Amino acid sequence: MDKLREALEEKDAEMESIDSLNQTLIIMQRRTNDELEEAKKELTDGLQQMLNVRSTIGVKRMGELDQKAFLAACKEKTAEDEELAILCSKWEDELRNPEWHPFKVVHVDGQEKEILKDDDKKLQALKAELGEKAHDVIMKALREMNEYNPSGRYPIPELWHLKEDRKAPIGEVAAYIVKQWKTNKKKHTYRA
Repeated sequence: MDKLREALEEKDAEMESIDSLNQTLIIMQRRTNDELEEAKKELTDGLQQMLNVRSTIGVKRMGELDQKAFLAACKEKTAEDEELAILCSKWEDELRNPEWHPFKVVHVDGQEKEILKDDDKKLQALKAELGEKAHDVIMKALREMNEYNPSGRYPIPELWHLKEDRKAPIGEVAAYIVKQWKTNKKKHTYRA
């Protein structure tokens, strides 16, 4: 009995030690995540200020209506600039409307997944009025908004590889900024 009690006390001490280590690791992970989020915010803010037309890395506002693509799609149905501006403004408002949630939950491979409803009245009316291309632009914005900010209805800035149209990892963004800085430094050195 005494040996069993000693063994249990040892195991209890080990469990406390492991629990303490686990709590320390959780705290360290939270701090690291906070630092990473702060660095990402600084990179996002800095990139928005230094963007130019030829930038490889930039900031994309996820869930924002791609006005250029939407207007190009709408021009197939109407060519009046005033009407195009009104349509664009209307659909930007619709995208931000928290009462409109054209998604449904389905089970895929044992997991719940939100997808857009095929029978949503607004989306069907959009397709009938402005065509498939305009419909697809709105669908893309809705998917992005639902992925990046499902609880809010506003676009979220994301570090983006503009040439390859994909999310840019922080390391790639940092390397790009350092490369830009070195290039600018060489230009200024040659002038002096």
